[in-house]
Amino acid sequence: METKPTPEHEWLMRLVGEWTYESSCVMEPGQEPTTGSGREVVRAIGDFWVQGEMTGEMPGAGEMTGIMTLGYDPLKKKYVGTWFGSPMAFMFLYEGQRVGDRLALDTLGPSFEDPTKMAKYQDVVEVRGPDERALRSHMVGENGEWVEFMSAIFKRVK
Repeated sequence: METKPTPEHEWLMRLVGEWTYESSCVMEPGQEPTTGSGREVVRAIGDFWVQGEMTGEMPGAGEMTGIMTLGYDPLKKKYVGTWFGSPMAFMFLYEGQRVGDRLALDTLGPSFEDPTKMAKYQDVVEVRGPDERALRSHMVGENGEWVEFMSAIFKRVK
């Protein structure tokens, strides 16, 4: 089966490189945000997939490693991927759409309020230029509203 890369696959290749990041996370409503920093290496897996390995401080939780995979499924007409990290035993499965340089990835995962229940999450990857991108993580709170709980700014090292 021969598949040719699409413009969606080409967009993902803009993430490839070495990055540093500064992050901010609100662990509970009303609390001051905690901050963290680290590095991420994003590599291409052929012409269709990227894999990012993030190492650094998880705000409020110490050292961590996180792995994100992203691709584009032409049959679904959606971006797909995963995220998992060393401080948890759950893998988030992504599906999402991109508008311009903003990729919104929807997923389900354990609720912050009650880990025996699932909650809706959305990670938003935004390419701000060749050497900067942002990641913002949101969840649906108990009141049904989307709440941003984490943000990070990535700067290209090379």
